[in-house]
Amino acid sequence: MDEKTARMVEQLKSNPAMLQALMQSRDGQALMQMLTQGDRGAGLQRAVQSAAKGDTSEMVRLVNQVMQSPGGAELVQRINKAVQK
Repeated sequence: MDEKTARMVEQLKSNPAMLQALMQSRDGQALMQMLTQGDRGAGLQRAVQSAAKGDTSEMVRLVNQVMQSPGGAELVQRINKAVQK
């Protein structure tokens, strides 16, 4: 995960209203589909549980995996821009 994405994650953690708005947006829904694709959300659930305990490495791995595809990288860039507004 690059520095810009890490800052976005921190912003979202500290602003629940912004996170909720993101998750209800078209890009947020697309991100959720990408994060749950393949294992019907089991990996995302494990990553969220680990992050809640302070270990964000699994979440970083998932985001990096999404960013490996051109569509995923573009999606994360759009979300970064939306969060910075």
